Amino acid sequence: MSDKKKLLVVQVAGLGCNIVAGHGLEQWGDLKFRPMQSVFPAVTCTVQAAFRTGVSPDRAGMPGNGFYDRKLGKVMFWEQSSALVTGERIWEEFRAAGKTVAMLFWQQSLGETVDMVLSPAPIHKHHGGMIQDCYSQPDDLYGKIRNELGRGFDLKYYWGPMASVKSSQWITEATAYMLGVNDAPDLCMMYLPGLDYDLQRYGVASEKSKAALKDVFGQLNLLKSVADDNGYEIVVFGDYAIVDVDKGPVYLNRVLRNAGYMVMREVDGMLYPDFYESRAFAVVDHEVAHIYVKHEDEKDVVAALLRKVEGVESVKDTFDEHAFEMNDHNAGDLIAVTEDGYWFAYPWWENAKQAPEYAAHVDIHSKPGYDPCELFFGKVPWKVSVDAGRIKGSHGKIGAGREVCWVSTLWDSGVEDLLGLSERVKEFLTGLTG
Repeated sequence: MSDKKKLLVVQVAGLGCNIVAGHGLEQWGDLKFRPMQSVFPAVTCTVQAAFRTGVSPDRAGMPGNGFYDRKLGKVMFWEQSSALVTGERIWEEFRAAGKTVAMLFWQQSLGETVDMVLSPAPIHKHHGGMIQDCYSQPDDLYGKIRNELGRGFDLKYYWGPMASVKSSQWITEATAYMLGVNDAPDLCMMYLPGLDYDLQRYGVASEKSKAALKDVFGQLNLLKSVADDNGYEIVVFGDYAIVDVDKGPVYLNRVLRNAGYMVMREVDGMLYPDFYESRAFAVVDHEVAHIYVKHEDEKDVVAALLRKVEGVESVKDTFDEHAFEMNDHNAGDLIAVTEDGYWFAYPWWENAKQAPEYAAHVDIHSKPGYDPCELFFGKVPWKVSVDAGRIKGSHGKIGAGREVCWVSTLWDSGVEDLLGLSERVKEFLTGLTG
């Protein structure tokens, strides 16, 4: 058992073994990054839900970054309520023993059973623009950090055309501050989002991606130094490995619309989806898409239709090759996966004039699918790109060549997958309560 009584867990977006090895950065000081498999689908919300509960995604409540709520008739992306994550948390016994837990910038952290929370929560104005802010518990936590750092968290570096490692730098400095205060948490779980932006924009081998990786290593060095100074062990892990996109986007909703399954509502010449009347549609998430089919007797026909689409590797109602069934109530009735080199784009229109108003804006809650085009400016400065051909990296699948990295001051081996790492962390926390 370690003589240190606290733990810092750092989850780094896009920390795949391919980019770490590709740029010769497997060694981190005297520690070496090790490979492990993520969970399927390997996307942010699914990974974070599985890690904090230690159970597979079909039991952890988040089948993707978004899903279709069948009761509301609405696609929900990037919702932040912790109640969406189901299952006992790996820190529950630890916290019940009087230990404190912080969760910084993790998805679905609002209302979580922890002692400290920090998460972006801007207020959108009625006539455009926003009031920058972060949700925090205790409610004065964000104010203290902002005063200490001399600046608040800037959302434009977290998502959109200006998203960059600057977002991770602020989170790193905020975490460093929190680890050094008198009431520092016994377990601190934090998320560094900044690496994967340029990986999606420019691909794994690009110089910009290499520069972003080096910046993240600098942030990890600061965190390790502060952790050492304040009696923390540290665990660092990636959620998914981004791979290069060289064959372009796949538009499942265009196929479903043209076949009469996806129904449109025309407003001022623009086409908006009518989910109430649609018999089938796709909620896309990088290399994975959840297909919601209203009538059970049409599921096989829809699956057969989509299997014929160029760039589609498989369409199934179970993922037996990944050792679990996707039976979560929020999951699609079918789940499609791309072939290597492709990714799923959400558009259903083919005439640019019919694109919904939100298509050319950063609007992560309105779009019924993840849209990496928001990482680029459009032809009009205040709008984002609608050119899906610009995307050079994606993720979601697991398997050979898609391992993620992990490293820890506690162990240097014995971890094969994300759930195994979660179990090791839980065991360490339990040992601190004995």
